[in-house]
Amino acid sequence: MSSSSTSRMSWDSLDGSDLLNRAIEEHYADITGAVLRRGHPRSTAQDVVHDLYIKLSTKPEVLRNKRSVKAFLCRAAINLGFDRLRRENIEARLFSGSEQEALAVASATPAPDHLLQIEARVAILREAIAQLPERRRVVFILHRLHHLTPDQISVKLNISRNMVDRHLRRAFAHCLDRLLQV
Repeated sequence: MSSSSTSRMSWDSLDGSDLLNRAIEEHYADITGAVLRRGHPRSTAQDVVHDLYIKLSTKPEVLRNKRSVKAFLCRAAINLGFDRLRRENIEARLFSGSEQEALAVASATPAPDHLLQIEARVAILREAIAQLPERRRVVFILHRLHHLTPDQISVKLNISRNMVDRHLRRAFAHCLDRLLQV
């Protein structure tokens, strides 16, 4: 019986976590070397092997029935090393800017006074709409709040389409003027 078959039989008798522990101990230098040959510094290579161990510790049975546990571990470590390198490159690009660049990025949350500005604008618009002549106000409200088309409004109010368009233009201009005066 060859030493590999003796080794294979003893590996098969181990439970999942014992198999993982023994495989990492026995092949640590080879796994680290495989990662080093892909251009990673020694400390990163050791971190990659540690990450591999942590990852496999949740499912050590994956090592069972592998033709070559060493080859599997080396390939998995190399892949983790590539993933780490990609992540580091993305993080370097994401966090490479200056503080001024970071401050220039728009925030996902509005400024504290933004809500107050919106409320003030809504109050101005309500007042501007209230100032419109009645027919113009009705046309504007039907269009903006009830989402009726100009054709539907002309039928509903029994006025021409041109008159609806004229009311809408003048209503929009009036509201815009009031907003710009602030």
